[in-house]
Amino acid sequence: MEYSDRTRPRPAGHHPPTAGTVAHDRGWAGEVRTSVRCAAALLALLLCVDGAAGSLTWWRGLLWCALALLLLLVLYPARVSAGDGWLASRRLLRTRRVRTDLLVAVRPLDGVTRRLVLRDLLGDRVEIDPEVLARNPVLWHRLDDGVRQALAGGTLRCGTADLDRLARRLDSETARAVFRASGLE
Repeated sequence: MEYSDRTRPRPAGHHPPTAGTVAHDRGWAGEVRTSVRCAAALLALLLCVDGAAGSLTWWRGLLWCALALLLLLVLYPARVSAGDGWLASRRLLRTRRVRTDLLVAVRPLDGVTRRLVLRDLLGDRVEIDPEVLARNPVLWHRLDDGVRQALAGGTLRCGTADLDRLARRLDSETARAVFRASGLE
């Protein structure tokens, strides 16, 4: 069998190579277990109440299963990962990825849950929970490295004040955790 020495050219810049180590959200598996437990508890509660009332039928049981599955889909967390120059958020059906070294805007969204919206020069967009960054210093470090590269390259023009606020908050939480662990609190 003959192999060609030529490689196919990759599209420029859209998905960077995964050189080096990739950092993942360490709390993601626990959040998945929690969402499954909530959906299972709802299903068990609905089936027990309907069974105790004597009105449980096969189609009502199917309806309760669909409702529990809907709750699971709503509660299912995104898996955040980051590498050299990129950050990705993977949901059940879709993975969104931005180049952190080509960021153009970082904006916080306040609502029911806080979100951080990252946009890159290529038009890609990712929404992540800032608490994921607080729980995972390696993810924050990867994002911070990319932000510094984007600032040095002149692409990041919107959101630097928000990132500074987030960095101060994460630094103070980290310092408090160190003091607590060392008994100096």
